[in-house]
Amino acid sequence: MTEQIKLRALDMSRVPSVTDLVFAELYNRVVDLDLLPGTKLSEAEVAKRMGVSRQPVRDAFYRLSQQGFVSIRPQRATVVTPISIEAVHRARFIRTALELETVRAAMARMVASDIAELEVLLGEQKKAVDRDDRSGFHALDDAFHNRICEIAGHGHVWALIRDHKAHMDRVRYLSLQNGAQLALDDHIEILGALRSGDEEAAIVRMRAHLGRIAGIIEEIRAAHSEYFDPDEV
Repeated sequence: MTEQIKLRALDMSRVPSVTDLVFAELYNRVVDLDLLPGTKLSEAEVAKRMGVSRQPVRDAFYRLSQQGFVSIRPQRATVVTPISIEAVHRARFIRTALELETVRAAMARMVASDIAELEVLLGEQKKAVDRDDRSGFHALDDAFHNRICEIAGHGHVWALIRDHKAHMDRVRYLSLQNGAQLALDDHIEILGALRSGDEEAAIVRMRAHLGRIAGIIEEIRAAHSEYFDPDEV
């Protein structure tokens, strides 16, 4: 008979670790282009400025490198990577595949309180658009999509999407300079389809929303060529 192993249940509501906090701060600074492509990051300097030890910074750098945000070069500075067009298209494909399935699943589980929550998020997005708060809108945009995943019963899917959409996020942020209202309009249409129970319309509108980036990426690269990988055609 196999001996029973005693293990404690994991506390899934734990507070973020120091590494989580350092990672989130650096991630957001890269997405918002406060840390531009080519910026050199010193482990010691980041630790000093954030008031933490070097180990959580080292761990955060590694997580960022796994998402393609930084390049870690032994014995040399860690550098913020340029935006990769190829990585953006790859992220869009993965994100679209996952989110269309979460929309289908959400339709089967959605109740009035879920619609109300999404409406509140859209109200906050409208406020962000009105005050030209790109960072705030970007966070609320993610919250809208994340909430749909949660309603679908697949909140874990958002973690997968986030891990693959790093390069896409920077292009999305650049697009919000002129396209935040368009993104909000898309969300309003998606929610309208969800509210009416029209699964096909919800799928079509989510696909069109996530596909917009493919149509504008060359325009954005032309306007901000310094942010993109010069080795990609």
